[in-house]
Amino acid sequence: MSIKTFVFRSAHPAQHGHPGHLSRRTAALGVVAIATSAALLTACGGSDGGPSNAGATATLAVLETTDLHFNVRSYDYFKLAEDKSYGFERTATLVRAARKEFANTLLVDNGDTIQGTALADYEATISPIPCTQQLSMYKAMGALGFDAGTLGNHEFNYGLPFLNQVLGGGLDVDGVDATKKCAGAGYPAVLANVYSSKTKKPLVQPYTLLERTVVAKGTDGNEVKLPIKIGVIGFTTPGIMNWDKRYLEGKVYTEGAVESATKYVPELRAKGADIVVALLHGGLDSAAYSPTMENPGLHLSKVAGIDAMVMGHQHGVFPDTAATPSFNLPGVDHKAGTINGVPAVMASSWGKALGVVQLALQWDGSKWVVNKTASKSELRNIQSKNAAGATVYVDADATIAPLIETQHQAAIKYVKTPIGQTDFRMSTLFADVGDPGAIQIVNQAQQTYVATYIKANLPQYAALPVLSVSAPFKSGFQGGADYTDVAVGPLAINNAADLYLYPNTVYAVKVNGADIKNWLEAAAQRFNQIDPAKTTEQALISTFPGYNFDMFTTADVQYAIDVTQAKGSRIKNLTYLGKAMDPAQEFVIATNNYRATSGKSFIDKLDGSGTIWASPDANRDVVIEYIRKNPAVTRTANGAAKSWRFAKVSVAGPVVFSSGANGLAVAQAAGLANVSLVAADDGSGKGTSKYAVDLSK
Repeated sequence: MSIKTFVFRSAHPAQHGHPGHLSRRTAALGVVAIATSAALLTACGGSDGGPSNAGATATLAVLETTDLHFNVRSYDYFKLAEDKSYGFERTATLVRAARKEFANTLLVDNGDTIQGTALADYEATISPIPCTQQLSMYKAMGALGFDAGTLGNHEFNYGLPFLNQVLGGGLDVDGVDATKKCAGAGYPAVLANVYSSKTKKPLVQPYTLLERTVVAKGTDGNEVKLPIKIGVIGFTTPGIMNWDKRYLEGKVYTEGAVESATKYVPELRAKGADIVVALLHGGLDSAAYSPTMENPGLHLSKVAGIDAMVMGHQHGVFPDTAATPSFNLPGVDHKAGTINGVPAVMASSWGKALGVVQLALQWDGSKWVVNKTASKSELRNIQSKNAAGATVYVDADATIAPLIETQHQAAIKYVKTPIGQTDFRMSTLFADVGDPGAIQIVNQAQQTYVATYIKANLPQYAALPVLSVSAPFKSGFQGGADYTDVAVGPLAINNAADLYLYPNTVYAVKVNGADIKNWLEAAAQRFNQIDPAKTTEQALISTFPGYNFDMFTTADVQYAIDVTQAKGSRIKNLTYLGKAMDPAQEFVIATNNYRATSGKSFIDKLDGSGTIWASPDANRDVVIEYIRKNPAVTRTANGAAKSWRFAKVSVAGPVVFSSGANGLAVAQAAGLANVSLVAADDGSGKGTSKYAVDLSK
């Protein structure tokens, strides 16, 4: 195991303004830290915790942020507008409130921290920050004094040299200068299940052992201060080896979270850890355990010695207080907030919530023991409803925005860079019912990019037709504003980033006509099965995510989707160049790295085995370059090619769907004469309207 001596920043209450924070004493990995200030070595006062204090009790509140995705501010760089529904600057307010409420807190971050906004891209690739400067995200987090954090899959999106820099140096892996000393994250990053191929040791320290002082209550009711050792261990999803293959292949390898935990949790206990907190950048999945599974939370919770688990990656919530909670799985108890008896949280994404695990501790005379049945978990959201039913938001912590203002403004200036103009409103408001207006240009960019590369570099595939699929990445999941919607007029970088939301990279896969049909059948799960005889209202859209509704947008490929049929039997009259598509004919499909490597539920070849080229370029950047080269974007050339239509069927009752308010003109401009407005407010409270689609037209 790679031993790293870790230097803690001084984090006394006067400096950081968090009186409830656990006093810091020493050490990472059980190695005494090199103290940079005398203050760090000051005894924390109080009792040394002898047997006389046996029976003392305390509560340790583990506070979790996860999947922040560089949303420091409550700001949408695509829309160039404030959005109060997310942002670390608001989560920070909840952290400070929790520190006033609880005498003892531990603040941890669960990864997917350094990527996700235009500001993140700006600091990583457009105007890379110098080694001496912290990432704006880490700088903002520094105001709160995080105790530890782990790495998510998106930490690897910018490559290992960049990760090495922003973590402060020390990654001993091929292609990286391990001696580099940079500003760093400001807190110990722990990751137990990713190893350097060069050293066969963990890429970063697998865990840290934090020595703190707890404010407790003695059996006589008086306050007593006692020492505690907290082990914090981290795990990420092994999917990194697919998703960022071009950066990681041959340089790092992963092992399963359960295997890593089984190895390192006993080590932590042997070094004196009273409690162990697992940071899992993954969530919950009922599947049987495998070392490569993406969301192994159910299985990790069963590893002996883990006292609390924070989760993420799925952008979900746990515990879920909804009437029909998500993650309704064996061993999951939303009321108790436990996974197989282990207190746990998953705090949504983008700073929308703070996870709080209240661990009930009891001092047995020599160490702390967790009373799991007396512990409890909850989420504290930045958004709620007041007595009048109106949405209210937690105020932003006023100290955060000034810390990153210079970089924030630089990112805004960057995304305003003009690259073209459009003569039509490019929107995903009605992508679910056939408008290709915001998707076609993505497909055109991907198709051109892949076809050009194959012609120059892959002659063995030069005879194969190159097609492209994309999806409506923003399709209302977060509410009425969650749609790609680019106005008529100038196109800037932020508009192109709105057209392609995710930091994916372009991949090319080789498939045949039969695969294409099965791929489209999988995508058609976007729709519920409609009963033609039903006279009451039926919802068209299922819970299948919009970002999985892959579609072609070219005259070359035509097909109908019959939503009255069962899943797997919906694609009708699939043609290529006017003739029935030959199941044996081979094609190259331009898509993204996630679909190409994690799309096995669509077709087998989307497990990575069908990939013929993993490009280094982001889909978003490919779209930006395509618009730069073809700056006059028009409905005729870039937004009118409908590959698919609904099969014509007569339905006795209305078939309805929700979309953004005041959108009917968008549907009409796209030629969707079969769409009508049912209600300006669909009653969901999400700012969406109810529309109907006439499937007989």
